[in-house]
Amino acid sequence: MEKIRTRYAPSPTGRMHVGNLRTALYAYLIAKHEGGEFILRIEDTDQERYVEGAVDIIYRTLKDTGLAHDEGPDKDGGVGPYVQSERQKQGIYMQYAKELIEKGEAYYCFCDKERLSTLTQTVAGKEINVYDKHCLHLSKEEVEANLAAGKPYVIRQNNPTEGTTTFHDDIYGDITVDNAELDDMILIKSDGYPTYNFANVVDDHLMGITHVVRGNEYLSSSPKYNRLYDAFGWEVPEYVHCPLITDENHQKLSKRSGHSSYEDLIEQGFLSEAVVNFVALLGWSPEDNEEIFSLEELVKRFDYRHLSKSPAVFDYTKLKWMNGEYLKAMDFDRFYEMAEPYLKEAVKKDYDLKKIAAMVKTRIEIFPDIKEHVDFFDALPDYDIAMYTHKKMKTNAETSLAVLKDLLPRLEAQGDYTNDALYAALSAYVEEKGYKNGYVMWPVRTAVSGKQMTPGGATELMEVLGKEESLIRIKKGIEKLEQA
Repeated sequence: MEKIRTRYAPSPTGRMHVGNLRTALYAYLIAKHEGGEFILRIEDTDQERYVEGAVDIIYRTLKDTGLAHDEGPDKDGGVGPYVQSERQKQGIYMQYAKELIEKGEAYYCFCDKERLSTLTQTVAGKEINVYDKHCLHLSKEEVEANLAAGKPYVIRQNNPTEGTTTFHDDIYGDITVDNAELDDMILIKSDGYPTYNFANVVDDHLMGITHVVRGNEYLSSSPKYNRLYDAFGWEVPEYVHCPLITDENHQKLSKRSGHSSYEDLIEQGFLSEAVVNFVALLGWSPEDNEEIFSLEELVKRFDYRHLSKSPAVFDYTKLKWMNGEYLKAMDFDRFYEMAEPYLKEAVKKDYDLKKIAAMVKTRIEIFPDIKEHVDFFDALPDYDIAMYTHKKMKTNAETSLAVLKDLLPRLEAQGDYTNDALYAALSAYVEEKGYKNGYVMWPVRTAVSGKQMTPGGATELMEVLGKEESLIRIKKGIEKLEQA
């Protein structure tokens, strides 16, 4: 069996869209699952859309996600250059376009914008431009005279207008289209650059690409690609078209969603490995419905034949859940290093941030969640005494006041304010009085935090706050309850 070679061929137009990351990931997994090669090619022939610094974004994203390429602009595998503008300068695309002209499979077109604007047709209620093959009928002498006069031109594919073209996709099966629908697409633009469609076919062939992975929006272009392969007498690669990614409202995932690119998600506090795991499941799922996979596990398990045809929904809530699972499993030192900036922003007082980090680690889904969990450390919020009432703990304002007043002298006399010592002291009090644990812990925790939900229990919070601050807050709780 020939070695599988896949490629990721992004255009440097800005941040990496989640759909593009999925294409890169699937191309990587298909190659690595079979011990094949993953190639990076930069498609920068659309000069108008080129964004400065976007190539760096591509490299950085692939590095951060672990999608290491075997060949690319920085790793020559003998079929370079791996940047289309450099290939264009070598005349590769023009050479192949002229070969098609010789075969009658392409032709020079000298029509100006004015003439082209008159060639509109209405198909299925939509107005489209369909070229009428006007320049196909120019004589050889007319073509040569136009070229000699320096008349601007494009080179067009010469597609048949009758019959059908069938191509096979590994996910969608055989797809047949009427040749009447195949416009004579431009192969070489008037600036001498190849179109995306033409450069793709030439480069995929010359680089030995066996499997082409892309979004299903390219399904409609595939017959034109196949006709190019056939015109050259080249073997057609395997096509793997991935399903559309939509938002929760089943609309195409757009920049407006705020989480359409990899960098958006990293800025929102997601972990790279959680994003990769989540993106892998946008259109693919293993047979056992397992959901948490490292990249190495994905390489072993991924089978592109199990890709779905139906659109994949970008479920932001599920991504947050998954990220939370990764945070729980994360090594503490790495977690603390990443959480520290968020903790420092939320807690300005001189508290033990590592202890606070240990409390929030299993309770947050993304790093920005830290703030709402720890904002009470700096200052006790103004809270409603209704929080002291808890049906399950059988507490209310009256019982809470009695417990806090009873405990205050004991806590004032307590010397050791470590979590274990405080817990032992409160547990002894619970036993002595014959109370349930929550009957005592709930009012203490409410008094020291002023919050319904906290990252740690009463004694954990008191250890971080220290004796002086804990007592100030308990007295404040007593005062609030007495005034009620």
